[in-house]
Amino acid sequence: MTVLVFDSGIGGLSVLREARMWLVDQRMIYVGDDAGFPYGEWEESALLERIVGLFETLMSAHQPKLAIIACNTASTMIMPALRQRFDIPFVGIVPAIKPAAMRTSSGMISILATPGTVNRRYTSMLVEQFAAHRDVTLVGATRLARLSENYMQGNTIDSDILLEEIAPCFVEREGKRTDIIALGCTHYPFLVNEMRKVAPWPVDWLDPAEAVAHRALQQLHSFWPQLKHSPEDKAADLAIMTSGKPSEATARLLGSFGFELVLDNFLKQQIQKHA
Repeated sequence: MTVLVFDSGIGGLSVLREARMWLVDQRMIYVGDDAGFPYGEWEESALLERIVGLFETLMSAHQPKLAIIACNTASTMIMPALRQRFDIPFVGIVPAIKPAAMRTSSGMISILATPGTVNRRYTSMLVEQFAAHRDVTLVGATRLARLSENYMQGNTIDSDILLEEIAPCFVEREGKRTDIIALGCTHYPFLVNEMRKVAPWPVDWLDPAEAVAHRALQQLHSFWPQLKHSPEDKAADLAIMTSGKPSEATARLLGSFGFELVLDNFLKQQIQKHA
């Protein structure tokens, strides 16, 4: 049984890492739309057309039984269109606002995400629904996703820039401080250790990846209870980067996750068509 994990780049590997622990015997196909990265800079209708177009090709070529949209920007925007168009379960990812609101001791939480995710109505609705009784700070980081991509590829990052990106999350007011930061981009968990080093004070960094993986397992069993699978039948895990020419560092990273990197020529043609 094939599960497709889709992201704007390689940040979705943070979700895939958890998904493999829950979806033990499933074949994984990882698709990183590095040709379109970063999604936060796209106009919404153009990005919607692009992603739906990519999925037309991916569904035809690989016939997954479930897809995980491991990108907050895409999840808050395209899930209804994908669910309407394709007859498989789609599991998205959103900032962990609800658990942050439940766990905070100070009552002050921050949501760290891309500008696109922060400004989308869906995010404000989550805040209204689950954290209206909390002091919530929304922070749209403009450079953090790129910093994370660079860091994951083995490059040194500028700690001063990193601090500039996360500093607005740390709020002190009336003797209270932010004590929880909910991560709203799948790239960010790979930077948590570096963020801890430059943070003004200790906080909890909430990553929703485990909850997404658990939800994917529930959906898989719910939609396809009749399908059987076994480890012996599992084909190789594949990784497709839409640029068709990922860097050597990216190729090594995907290899370290156990992926066979392939160039899907048909997909590449569709990417060019929808570019």
